[in-house]
Amino acid sequence: MKKWIPIASGLLAGFVAATISFADFSNSTNNQVASSTTKSDAEKVYVPFGEKDDYYLFASGGHSGQMFIYGVPSMRHIRTVPVFSPDSATGYGFDEHSKKLLGDYTWGDLHHPAFSETNGDYDGKYMFATDVGNSRAAAMDLETFTVKDIINVPNTSGPHCAAFVTQNTEYMFLPTRFAVPIGSEYKSLDDYSDQYRGVMSAVTFDQNKDKLNIAYQVALPPWSYDLSDAGKKSSADWAVMTTYNTEEATTNLEINASQADRDFIVLFNWKELVKMVADGQYDEVTGQKMIFPEKHKGGIYLVPVAKSPHGVDVTPDGKHFIASGKLAPSMTVFSFEKAFEAIEKQDFAGERNGIPIINYDSIMEREVNPENALGPLHTQFDDKGMAYTTMFISSEIVKWDPKTGETLDRVPVQYSPGHSVAAEGDTVAPDGKWLIALNKIAKDSYLSVGPSHPESMQLIDISGKMKVIQSSPVNPEPHYAQIIKADKIKTIEVYPKDENNKLATYKQDQARIERNGNEVHVYGIAMRSKFIFDAKAKRPDVIEVNQGDKVFIHLTNTDFDEDITHGFAINSYNLNIEVQPGQTNTIEFTADKAGTFPLYCTNFCSALHQEMTGYFLVKPNK
Repeated sequence: MKKWIPIASGLLAGFVAATISFADFSNSTNNQVASSTTKSDAEKVYVPFGEKDDYYLFASGGHSGQMFIYGVPSMRHIRTVPVFSPDSATGYGFDEHSKKLLGDYTWGDLHHPAFSETNGDYDGKYMFATDVGNSRAAAMDLETFTVKDIINVPNTSGPHCAAFVTQNTEYMFLPTRFAVPIGSEYKSLDDYSDQYRGVMSAVTFDQNKDKLNIAYQVALPPWSYDLSDAGKKSSADWAVMTTYNTEEATTNLEINASQADRDFIVLFNWKELVKMVADGQYDEVTGQKMIFPEKHKGGIYLVPVAKSPHGVDVTPDGKHFIASGKLAPSMTVFSFEKAFEAIEKQDFAGERNGIPIINYDSIMEREVNPENALGPLHTQFDDKGMAYTTMFISSEIVKWDPKTGETLDRVPVQYSPGHSVAAEGDTVAPDGKWLIALNKIAKDSYLSVGPSHPESMQLIDISGKMKVIQSSPVNPEPHYAQIIKADKIKTIEVYPKDENNKLATYKQDQARIERNGNEVHVYGIAMRSKFIFDAKAKRPDVIEVNQGDKVFIHLTNTDFDEDITHGFAINSYNLNIEVQPGQTNTIEFTADKAGTFPLYCTNFCSALHQEMTGYFLVKPNK
């Protein structure tokens, strides 16, 4: 009796302990995924391993010249895509294709990305971007997240007011921030009003050839053009853009460009401009078809607006456009329909620089001035047509109703938001779940990394009462971004074999080195875990040339497996490229240094990655 009592007591104690430790006393519903209405903030942004985000966020990288790709709602940084600047991590700017795209430029200032559209909705095919620093525009293919074309835009300087695309991506318009003389010739600033112009470019993109092209340009007055948007639905043939410095000041703009009580929105009918060009109503200037509004009348109008406006945004239904004051604490709602009527009746209040000024009172629907909200910059929309405007000075997002002007909600952000972006928030069909504030200042928000602070993007749940639920540090500088549903983008994981590509080598026994005078072409293969440059050579992974030879290395990655990227670098030759699965890439250079130079794969690709090496031997000149 005495023996089994301790044994039984021990078993009971063990059972109780095990029950306490491992049993599930919770309600069975606690094991289920929380519903969207009951999720905590952490659950709303948590994307478990094996699952993916619902949206892509494409955020401009400012003067890095790059595009940052994030997942939403997790706000995980997925990829940096180089656009206007070289990137040694991916070999962008080193291989022949991207080197030609960049030309001699070593940096860019990527401001405003814009997706291609079909019927006013993102179609997930292309992303366009502009370079304010060096007046360029780029087109990125969203199958591969690579830049296909970059175009230099003549007669303009700093296309800040871009890019915005028309409803079916017929045109991408690039108005300029800085007025310059046509052709950027030297002209005295004393002649600014007469000799300088703010040129807007109409750019097309040939999707079959992946080529950008300038269709025509418009020599607008020498003002600064800030932001813009294309019309939608009933206003699809139109577009709007804001201007400042209509004072035409040439120095100390902080003061001198803020003298006039009103600046303008430029309202133009791009289809009418296309017809004017087709009818020959343009001048040929520096090889471009240039419309001069004071000479070629029609299609362009001015709308007075509170001084120094920043953003102008078209509502999802295409019926209104909203200007944000920047120096005036209000947003102004204008009616497209009333503007069309005013134009038809020639209800004008004079003209400026040969362009008719539409009577303000005839088309203004309301001025909206939320209490104590200062510095309105930019507006996005949700699925119910409600507006969300960033307030730079009061550091908040204000939600309001464009139909009534009523303030509905507001939430503080840290700090000084420039743009914001809502999920598909500038299309005909916004999603209405998320909005991200792109903040210029993030002090006190993250671990210190010294005097140079990160900037921040804050994720705001707008499905109910607005609430900031996530904050992510970002590299400078988040100018603008676009959010697209993830399922709209159809990427490829491996480049398909292209039997018509004369530079490609898919079979090992066809790897070869061909010499023609002092020009050497290497048709090589990269595969786990070796290079083959000359299949018949004693050492197939060696390239040997003479000093002064011009060398072309055409390298094909024959690992047709997802995520097996190879790199190719030559020590001390300042060369590095990437070759994606199935891709053929070319690098061209002059072997100007004699000696022995190891070459190797820079992308870790297999357990024998370290062995994926060879030599580049350069015989010295005698």
